[in-house]
Amino acid sequence: MPDDEVTALLERARKLQLATINPDGTPHLVTMFYGLDKGRITFWTYAKSQKARNLARDPRVSCLVETGDDYADLRGVLVYGEAARLDDPMEVGLAVARRMTPGVADDLLRPYVEQTGRKRFAYVVEPGRVVSWDHRRLT
Repeated sequence: MPDDEVTALLERARKLQLATINPDGTPHLVTMFYGLDKGRITFWTYAKSQKARNLARDPRVSCLVETGDDYADLRGVLVYGEAARLDDPMEVGLAVARRMTPGVADDLLRPYVEQTGRKRFAYVVEPGRVVSWDHRRLT
């Protein structure tokens, strides 16, 4: 897909599949709500989660965002990169909360983000390689 279509898909989607690397080398794959910061994927997670422990040891990630139910409608973006931990989880938390609850005002989301943010780490994915596909173009 052209860059503008990749950007549009990332802006419209709400969830992604995040893969980190377990200590034994196997993938740890979870579904996450995410945010965007200047086009880069952001997410947060509990500090004691498996993915946070994995990222402390090895920052490499894969992030898959896909859409479509029928084969001819499948579209996706796969971002390979490294997750860098951010000092302040608030902005990432707000971006994630907005995707989780579309249309809810920030003043209503902020107390939730402040409360849960005390136990969370926030990350931004620095992309290394981006792969995309659009099966609608196959016909």
